[in-house]
Amino acid sequence: MANFWSALPGAVSQGLIWGIMAIGVYITYKLLDIADLTVDGSFATGGAVCVVMVTAGYSVWVAMLCAALAGLLTGLATGFFHTKCGIPAILSGILTQLGLWSVNLAIMDMKANIALNVNNYKLLVSLRYLQDVQKGTRSFIQHPIFVVGVATVLTIAVLYWFFGTELGCSIRATGANAHMARAQGINTNFNKVLGLAISNGLVALSAAMLSQYNGYADINMGRGAIVIGLAAIIIGEGLFSKIFHNFALKLLAVSLGAIVYYLVIQFVISTLKINTNYMKLISALIVALFLAVPYWRETASRRKPKEARHA
Repeated sequence: MANFWSALPGAVSQGLIWGIMAIGVYITYKLLDIADLTVDGSFATGGAVCVVMVTAGYSVWVAMLCAALAGLLTGLATGFFHTKCGIPAILSGILTQLGLWSVNLAIMDMKANIALNVNNYKLLVSLRYLQDVQKGTRSFIQHPIFVVGVATVLTIAVLYWFFGTELGCSIRATGANAHMARAQGINTNFNKVLGLAISNGLVALSAAMLSQYNGYADINMGRGAIVIGLAAIIIGEGLFSKIFHNFALKLLAVSLGAIVYYLVIQFVISTLKINTNYMKLISALIVALFLAVPYWRETASRRKPKEARHA
């Protein structure tokens, strides 16, 4: 248990970083009703662009902006396949994800990973900063939890404003009922492309932060990202749906869901001393559990009235 408490700040930091990615997944999965599998590829793209640009001498802010723009382009590619080529959304995401493997390798000069030494570059977030704050050698405002927490609040505020505009509401209408939206004169294809672009831009931005935090970018860093995103959404809804009704609070619930997810993962690894190579299996089981609980609850509630009538 001592290992868990010592690893708690790191788990919360990573949960917040992945929470921004999960918010991006929320846009496609919940608002647009699209299962976008581009995420596993665009996440690696964001990390690769950020690390390559920082190591090339660019400011971390410029690198993160370019990472987000690169993610936006991956979303545009998926949207093009879906709306202009008539390919189903899930298959469009798979095609983009497949192509991004080669693109990401090209970005990293055909290297599987690139290191980012915190001693040589001024980064926004880093695991080293977390350790320095705990030692008292660095100000708390540089703590990853504080920095990413502020970034999360700003992201939610911007999205809350945007999805309250006419364009944002039309995107939400497209996901709610595309046929009715078209009948109202809304360009649903444009909204789908825009939603996919915004989603993957946020995913890539999250990856840019994670690559700084970990100190490297890896070609496989996005593998299973969609599972983590869905887990955060499902956990967030399961825990906070009855008290969070406002759109901004729903986005916050997704971020909190990512934190809970990482806390559960850390608890399992720390207390049960499970080999980290089983992490993907543990992740899948946690997602399956949170997906199954609402179904079990609904099944049990339907069964009770029948039992009462028989009694």
